[in-house]
Amino acid sequence: MSDTKEAAIRDGSEQQMDHLTWLTRWYASQCNGSWEHQNGVKLDTLDNPGWILTINLEETDLENRQFEPQRNGTKSQAYDPTKVTSWWICRVEKKKFIAACGPSDLPEIVSIFRNWVDQANREKSTRDAD
Repeated sequence: MSDTKEAAIRDGSEQQMDHLTWLTRWYASQCNGSWEHQNGVKLDTLDNPGWILTINLEETDLENRQFEPQRNGTKSQAYDPTKVTSWWICRVEKKKFIAACGPSDLPEIVSIFRNWVDQANREKSTRDAD
């Protein structure tokens, strides 16, 4: 990732940005004429209901970065609109960030990814400054 692209993601004004806008900018910052043809970001729905977000980390600064799996709540086995609960599961597997969540929790899983990226950028900045 170029220093300019990295700086744009770390810029203070980015902190005020909603998570979806941030994700679109992160994706654009990875595109280099090659990466986007084989890798990328996929968002789909689940039938229980919910969302699944898959982000291919190959050829990014994150491809070998450790990620502590995160889990919250319990996903529904049968849909009941009166009992929609909040749940999510996030992990990195085979160089992919994979997150599944309830129908209202998409911003939360993007936030988890965003926080992980932000932490990586802070650590890289600290190493570069030394």
